[in-house]
Amino acid sequence: MSLERVLFAFVIVLALTLNVGFVVGDIDNPDHHDSVELFLAIIVSLVATVMKFGDRSPLGSTMLATSLVADVQLLAAAGVWGVAVAQLAPGAELGAKQMATIVSFATGAMVANVVSVVLLVIETANQRR
Repeated sequence: MSLERVLFAFVIVLALTLNVGFVVGDIDNPDHHDSVELFLAIIVSLVATVMKFGDRSPLGSTMLATSLVADVQLLAAAGVWGVAVAQLAPGAELGAKQMATIVSFATGAMVANVVSVVLLVIETANQRR
C-alpha cells in the first residue's frame, strides 16, 4: 500500500464529502448552508487539483479536468455569495434566490467530484498487483 496513493484518494474523497455536506439541505434556506463548509470545500478541492497535476495515470487528464471544473464551480459559488453579501443592507440576510444560485453552483461542483471519485475507483480497480 502506497502512502502517497492513500493520501491522494483521501483528499479526493474529502473534497467530495465536504461538497456534499455544503449542498445538503433546502436549496434556498441559508440556515442549511454554512459559509465555513463552502470555504473548506474550496480549499480541499484546490489541494486535490494540485495533487492531480502529478498523476501520470491514463485517466489523470480527465481527473484533472473534473477537479478544475469543481474548482471553478465552487469559486463561482463563493463569488456569488460575496457579491450578495456586499449588496445586503446592514443586518439583512441572504435571500432564497441568492442561496439557490450558490447551492446550484456547488451542486455542479459536486457532480464533478462524483465523476472524479468514480474515475479514481475505476483506476484503482484496473491496477494490477
